[in-house]
Amino acid sequence: MRTSNLFLALALIAFCATPVAAQESPTLKKIKDSGTITIGHRDSSIPFSYYDDKQQVVGYAMDICMKIVDAVKAELKMPNLQVKLNPVTSATRIPLMANGTIDLECGSTTNNLDRQKQVGFTNTYFVTANRYLAKKSSNIKTLADLKGKTVVSTSGTTNLKWLTEENGKQNLGMNILTAKDHAEAFLMVETGRATAFFMDDILLYSLVAGSKAPTDYVIGEDAYTVEPYGAMMPKDDAAFRKVADTATAKLYKSPEMTALYEKWFLKPIPPKGVTLNVPMSPLLKKVLANPTDSGDPAVYK
Repeated sequence: MRTSNLFLALALIAFCATPVAAQESPTLKKIKDSGTITIGHRDSSIPFSYYDDKQQVVGYAMDICMKIVDAVKAELKMPNLQVKLNPVTSATRIPLMANGTIDLECGSTTNNLDRQKQVGFTNTYFVTANRYLAKKSSNIKTLADLKGKTVVSTSGTTNLKWLTEENGKQNLGMNILTAKDHAEAFLMVETGRATAFFMDDILLYSLVAGSKAPTDYVIGEDAYTVEPYGAMMPKDDAAFRKVADTATAKLYKSPEMTALYEKWFLKPIPPKGVTLNVPMSPLLKKVLANPTDSGDPAVYK
C-alpha cells in the first residue's frame, strides 16, 4: 500500500472510531480531544451551586449536571473523562460560555428568550420567581413602598434588568445598587445600606435561612417575573443538547429525582445544616413530568 493510501486509511479508521455525536457536535469534539469537560459553577447560589465548609462545590444543580457528565462519558466512551470546575459569577457566566471557556454551567441561571440568542439551555430543573427581601422593621409591603429608597440586585441577573426597567416605567426614583454576588447583596440589606434586595425567591429563602436572625426578614408576596432555571450550554449544538436533555429527562422521571429534591430542599444541607423546607411546587412537578428547555415564560404559568 502506498504511503498516501495508508495515511488515508488510518484517518478513516480514526474517524469511524469517533462516536457519531462527537463528529456532529463541536462541544463533544472539544471535550473528546481535550479529555476534559469544564463545568462552570457558582460560589454562593445555595442550594444550587456553592462551596461547602470543605470548599467542595456542591448543590442541587451540580448533582444534576454530574448526571449529564456521566451521559457524556458514556456517549464518548470515555469513563476516565476529567471534570474541571471553573467558578463563574452572574456577570461572567454567559461570556465564558459564549467564548468556549466552559462547556456546561450549573447554577441558578434563568432560561429566557433573550439569553437564548447567546447560549443554549438544558431541560429546566427549577422554577422560581422574582421577589424582594427586606427587613420587617422597614415596613415594606409593595413595590410602591420602595419609591425613592435604595435597593440592590446582583450584577448580570434578569432581576437587575427588570428592576432597572420597572424603576423607569413607574417613575419610582429608586437608587439601584449592584452587588457582585448574592451574599454581598444580602449583606447590604443586613447592614442597612439597602432597604430591599431583588432576587429569585428560592435564593432569598436560602439566604434568610442561613442568616444570623432569620425572623428579622420578610420576602414580598408579589411575584414579578417567572424564572425557570436550566444548565447553560453552548448555543446551536444539537448533538450535545440531545445528550444532556436525554440524561436529564431520564433523571426527572425517575424516583431518584424525588430523593435528589428532598436532599437539597427538605433536609439539612451544608455548611450550616439548615433546612430550607421548600416543598416541590405543583408547577415544578409539571415541568419535571414533561421536560422542557423552553425560555418562554408563558410555558411556566
